[in-house]
Amino acid sequence: MTFTDLSTRPAAPHTATPASKPAPAKDQRPTLALAPLIALSLGYFLVMLDVTVVNVAIPDIRASLDVGASGLQWIVDGYSTVFAGLLLLGGSLADRLGHRRMFLTGLGVFTVASLACGVAASPAVLIAGRLAQGAGAALLVPASLALLQAIYPDRAVRARAIAIWGAVASIAFGAGPAVGGLLVSGFDWRAVFWLNVPVGALAVHLTLRHIPASARKRDTRKADPLGQALGIFGLISLTTGLNEAGARGWTSPLVLSTVGLGAAALIAFARVERSLEARAAAARTERAPLLPPSLFRSGAFTSTAAIGLLISLGYYGMLFLTTLYFQQQRGFSVLATGLALLPSVCMGLIAAPLFSRLTARTGPYIPMAGGLLLGTTGFLGWLLAGPDTPYPVLLFALIATGLGQTMTALAATAAIIEAAPASGAGIASAVFNVARQVGSAVGVALFGAFATASGSFTSGLHLSTAIAATAFATGALLALTAQARTRRTTAH
Repeated sequence: MTFTDLSTRPAAPHTATPASKPAPAKDQRPTLALAPLIALSLGYFLVMLDVTVVNVAIPDIRASLDVGASGLQWIVDGYSTVFAGLLLLGGSLADRLGHRRMFLTGLGVFTVASLACGVAASPAVLIAGRLAQGAGAALLVPASLALLQAIYPDRAVRARAIAIWGAVASIAFGAGPAVGGLLVSGFDWRAVFWLNVPVGALAVHLTLRHIPASARKRDTRKADPLGQALGIFGLISLTTGLNEAGARGWTSPLVLSTVGLGAAALIAFARVERSLEARAAAARTERAPLLPPSLFRSGAFTSTAAIGLLISLGYYGMLFLTTLYFQQQRGFSVLATGLALLPSVCMGLIAAPLFSRLTARTGPYIPMAGGLLLGTTGFLGWLLAGPDTPYPVLLFALIATGLGQTMTALAATAAIIEAAPASGAGIASAVFNVARQVGSAVGVALFGAFATASGSFTSGLHLSTAIAATAFATGALLALTAQARTRRTTAH
């Protein structure tokens, strides 16, 4: 899209007639190009939809393919495990090979994998397809955020773009169970995966047509194979252990071993990356670290990544528990539970316009802190929950936590993009998404353990509520600190 620069036009002949004075030129502000945003939003829509849409199809999949309990768990959790494990690699490849190229690659892998899932005739093929979907998601999500930074350099326009992009993802996540239920009841479980094929194809078409390829950078640095291996192994082991902890308990040998191996691998990964960055700075190696530790020297970047972990721990951990609360404590059906949670999971429609207006005026940290404080208050409302609590009493808690989480997630996305250098936008967005994935896995596993170990579901729910509120309150302090730091930097 081009904008005419009025100052380049030939000057009009001077006349003394006041009526012939040219009207003052109005300031031309960049506008929001919708076609690239639709392409990027469709990609993220698919990723978030597949987090929840498959869950309601599990009974039909089990009956159709004769899948055991272990296979069903891999069908559900394998997607998010591979997604989290490959995010850092996806972000690094996007920065090295081109953001549009990796976005298209991720879309292609995700779409083909969805087709494979839809035609799967055995559990092994379906599980392999789900793992491939996770790999495609890990390639496209960091590239999607980096493209948002490149396509919308103006802060106000970028805030609007992120608001729409995030709102679409929020709606996809919240609508997943309802969409899945409609597809399974109207067709069969395979339709849950077939839906991704035309949407993915449309996103590829729009990307090729409306998102230009960036100029290829001459990067003579070699890849970091040891860092890549340690990062992938560490994240997959850690995520697998956390996913298993919800079902097996924290003292399970499998959980302890996988979490321990994952933590050890990530510690080794951090040491390798620090050493490699120091050697690269001294020109003693041509290899580039997968994740440059210098990114974390930015207080804004580190604080925002920590906030991403905290909000996912609190919100998605509580979302898991509230789903169990409505189904097990209140006897709601799957459809009724989905409808009961709608006021929380569909807050993107309200948060998006509110966020874009506030961020254009104040920057991301003020709305981020406001969302975190609102979420803190909402979680405290769950302390009223009991076996017979009327639904209207819980409505404020549902709305406040959903609105607070969505507002915070949108603001944190904007902040992480602002804090990242253009050359490292892919890996920076990958770090943020890894933090969110790990936080979600920890929250689900931790709160699930509280609900079963306390002997009373209500007691476990209340303890989890207190932890979620503390997580959001801590995030609010980090956001306010980052805002104060930003003001001091601007003043100097």
